[in-house]
Formats: sequence, structure tokens, C-alpha cells
Amino acid sequence: MSFFSNLTNPAYWISLIWIIPALLISLTVHEFAHAYIAVKQGDPTPERYGRLSLNPMDHLDPIGTLMLLLFRFGWAKPVPINPMNFRHTKSGIVWTSLAGPLSNILLMLISIVVYIVLFRLHWMNEGLETFFGTMIYINLALAVFNLLPIPPLDGSRLLTVLIPPKYSYINAFLERYGFLILIGSLLLFNWPAMIIGPVINRLFGWFSLLL
Repeated sequence: MSFFSNLTNPAYWISLIWIIPALLISLTVHEFAHAYIAVKQGDPTPERYGRLSLNPMDHLDPIGTLMLLLFRFGWAKPVPINPMNFRHTKSGIVWTSLAGPLSNILLMLISIVVYIVLFRLHWMNEGLETFFGTMIYINLALAVFNLLPIPPLDGSRLLTVLIPPKYSYINAFLERYGFLILIGSLLLFNWPAMIIGPVINRLFGWFSLLL
């Protein structure tokens, strides 16, 4: 069922009571992890811009949040960093870029454990199932999706370190057109669902064996 057909389904609006908190937690932890690791690597820029914060309002990007609600794939405002402040520039960029996706993997694993515990204790209800199911799905999606080498996603920062200088024109092209490519492909094809959907189904199949 598409997002637009969901608009006439009352159950969809009720589910948002649980889905929106899951989205806010996942995005906030993701961006906080970027800011925290950048500061630890020697760059005070995130703290200076108020991004070393667990307040969701400090991190939300209107378009990225809308994409999450429509497609369950999206982003928050990129954390500003200055790689020149890192004690070791390349490793600083790598660890700062990976911090967000790794925090989402950690949140996903915690959500799986809590889901299993609540289920076995017979404390699971429809709302909690929606919340933790969304936490599992969104955090895996954020981890995978943000590693794509397209601005404003985290993989674009990794690309600046990993790609040889002679191919720097690729970075320049993606910086200029990457956002349009990302939004256009999401609206036209919703291709991440085709990639991550099967992974999610397999993951739920594995951990359902533990229930």
C-alpha cells in the first residue's frame, strides 16, 4: 500500500503516534553520534553550531523528514564539520562519517533485544510492536541508506577520502547534482525499498525464530 492510499486509512494516522517518536529518536541519535565523534576527533564546529545535542529540533531537516514519512528513507540536517580541525584528517572524516550509521545499527540491535524480551514476557501490545518494529526498520534503513555516496548522505564524505584525486570530478558532479538525483530517484522509483525491503524481511525472519 502506497503512502498516498494510506492517507484515507485511519489506522495509518493512529500508527504515527508510535512511528514519529521512533523516527525522531533514530535521527537524533544518528546526528548526535556524528557531532560527538567529530568533537572527540578535535573539531569543535558541531558544538559551536549547537549540534552536540539530543534535542530532535536541533537536527531535523524538513525535506529529509518528509522523505522518511513518505518512503521510510530520509535524513536529518548534516552536522557541520571542519576536517582541518581533526587531529588526523582522513581517519577523522572516516570515523565521523561512520558514527551515524554505526549508531543506527546499535539502536537496531537494542530494539531487537527489547522486542524479544517484551514478547517473551507477554508485555507486547500493538503500539509497542509498531514502535519497536519501526525502530528496527528505520535504523537498518538509515544505516544502509546513509552510506550511499550521494550528498547529503554520509557516504559522500567517505567518498572524498576513498576516491583517488584523479577522479575528483566525480565528487564535484555529485556535490552539484547529487541532491537532485537522490530526490528524483526516490520520487520516481522508491528504489531503496526494493533494496532494503528484502533485507528487512530476512532480518525479521531470523529474529522471529528467537520469539
